[in-house]
Amino acid sequence: MGGDNGHGHAHGQGHGHGVMAASADGPARRRFLVAALVLLLAFMAGEVVIGLIAHSLALISDAAHMLTDAFSIGLALFAMRLAARPPQGEYTYGRGRAEIVSAQLNGLALLGLAVYFVVESIRRLIAPPDVAGPLVFGTALAGIVVNLVASVLISRAGRASLNVEGAFQHILNDLYAFIATALSGLVVWVSGFAQADAIATMIVAGLMVKAGYGLVRDAGRVIMEAAPAGIDPAEVGARLAAQPGVVEVHDLHVWEVTSGYVAMSAHVLVEPGGDCHAVRRNLGDVLRTVYGITHATLEVDHEPEERGDATAHCADAHGPRHTR
Repeated sequence: MGGDNGHGHAHGQGHGHGVMAASADGPARRRFLVAALVLLLAFMAGEVVIGLIAHSLALISDAAHMLTDAFSIGLALFAMRLAARPPQGEYTYGRGRAEIVSAQLNGLALLGLAVYFVVESIRRLIAPPDVAGPLVFGTALAGIVVNLVASVLISRAGRASLNVEGAFQHILNDLYAFIATALSGLVVWVSGFAQADAIATMIVAGLMVKAGYGLVRDAGRVIMEAAPAGIDPAEVGARLAAQPGVVEVHDLHVWEVTSGYVAMSAHVLVEPGGDCHAVRRNLGDVLRTVYGITHATLEVDHEPEERGDATAHCADAHGPRHTR
């Protein structure tokens, strides 16, 4: 058969997309994360000291939560450094998926912390600790400011990356925790109702479950190589099959290598006598302009002389066949 077999690549601009593009501003993104990390570590140390002075388990728990925040940022920085390495050797896509693994771990950490806080809040409902309300309230207000600044810094590092989003969700939930601690400290200070801390903690745990589940779900889709959100493979296949000169599209795969880096491959059959090169260029333009897919590998062949001759191209195509 004639055709464009094995050379149907529509990724002339694709290497500057996704992971490759992200590496260009990598140093700036890392600086924002490092600034947030230093800020959190400094406040965490002071919070532990104040928590011990005030006999506040709530403040010490918040400090422990900040420690996990620092860990999540450190993990994000490590993953970003791995992802910045160029594709080579066995890692033909580079190590961009390290950021997805980091996001998955951050999501699991949030879920684990939520379980801990629920157990701890139940214990405090039964036996509420004697807490210095004014000191807890003042320290929690300072924690709110620190977390607001840290969340702005992390946002500027680029939340489009699931890796950075994981660290951001940790900071955001810590912000909620400080708000809850401040309110509970105020209630204890004004009314003496010590169980307020436990009730607020349960609300924060619910928010942590929501954020953690979202991260685990989104990272899991990338790890399982599901089609990116917003791209329907069936629609892509139908649109490509409807283009001039195309007879059939099969073995169509769309996946996300890492955040924002979409890849695609497909086997395209062109009508006998058709111009495979022209069809490939047209399909590449459609993928780029309609779906934003700039890294597509298209294997383009002429349709077999006998329509039912499966051995002429794919005897066992993966997924549905899309025809006109």
